[in-house]
Amino acid sequence: MTTRPRPSFADRCREAADAVRAYTAGVGSRDLERMFRRDAAEAYQVLTRGQPAVPEGERGVKAFFRRARVFFLGLSYTLSPPRRVLFALALLLALADACVLELSERGIREIGIDPDAGFFAVLALVFLLALELVDRVRVRDELEVARDLQRQLLPREGPELPSWRFAQSYRTANEIGGDYYDFLTVPDGRVVVVAGDASGHGMAAGLLMVIAHTSLRLSADLDPRPEAALPLLNRALAATGGRRAFFTLFYGLLDPATGQLDYVCAGHPFPLLRHPGGEIEELGTGSLPLGIRPELRVEARSTTLGPGDLLLLYSDGLPEEVHPTSGEAFGFERLRELLAPGGGAREIHDRVLAAFDAFLAGEAQRDDISLVVVERQAAPPPPPPPGPAEPA
Repeated sequence: MTTRPRPSFADRCREAADAVRAYTAGVGSRDLERMFRRDAAEAYQVLTRGQPAVPEGERGVKAFFRRARVFFLGLSYTLSPPRRVLFALALLLALADACVLELSERGIREIGIDPDAGFFAVLALVFLLALELVDRVRVRDELEVARDLQRQLLPREGPELPSWRFAQSYRTANEIGGDYYDFLTVPDGRVVVVAGDASGHGMAAGLLMVIAHTSLRLSADLDPRPEAALPLLNRALAATGGRRAFFTLFYGLLDPATGQLDYVCAGHPFPLLRHPGGEIEELGTGSLPLGIRPELRVEARSTTLGPGDLLLLYSDGLPEEVHPTSGEAFGFERLRELLAPGGGAREIHDRVLAAFDAFLAGEAQRDDISLVVVERQAAPPPPPPPGPAEPA
């Protein structure tokens, strides 16, 4: 029987180093800095929501204990009652472990450490953490299913039309987003091009987006004209959403043969139309978003996308994103600058996203973003006239 040689000290050190590298894979200094600088502040704001606010200007020990109390209550009431009791018990055991005093006739002599209390405190907190993580994993799994279903509602490719090209993308700040775009071909050959954004982000915005998607398709099937489809969609959203639930939308009905675009911009950022000469114009006028009022009066406008024209549709999460350190917004003017050089639909789409990623400098985006580029390709140059016939 052969025995395996015992690993040397160097081998054990290498194994330990490999384990540490595997455990800390994907962790960078910027991630740690963000966790303590931004995530901690956001966690405090979320956990103390609904608790009495600490008076502004209050400083010192009194303010510290007041904030600690608010944080403890906020953290406790996010737990179920049994877990809340376990959490309080674990903290009491931890305090008892650190504050056991041996008294004598002369007062406090030394601080004692009770190992049993500390052990049970750590064990209770780890058990509580495990329960919460299991709940989070279950919710994450459900959100991933919902995200996949939501993404199936969005077209992966634009319509196949001669002389027309489309490029689009969608990024969410959370697992579920509220941005929306779609291309609907109606029986007469025209194409409905829409880009929308539900209020807020997360699950509530995602549900509102799904309602808008279903209602919009039904409305466009009945009558694709903007002045007919949008009032029906607005009534559906007003009947199902709350006071703070609304939906911004750009709705365009495009005739591929002529390039005519009949459109309405309801509270959505104005799309940018670039002409072959480099001129850029905005499409849209001020209007309320959908779902705020039961009745909506729509006045459609019309323009023509000629050969070489480019239409850029986007949600407000793109220009309103803020630089992580300077506080500067990405801005509408930056979008104009990125559109100005021109190019194909895919080229402009990739240029805008590359500039956005560079602007974030590795930080996570704060809002959902969607981007759609519609290009009518320039007409090919006419063939040269035939030369003189050669003599026989």
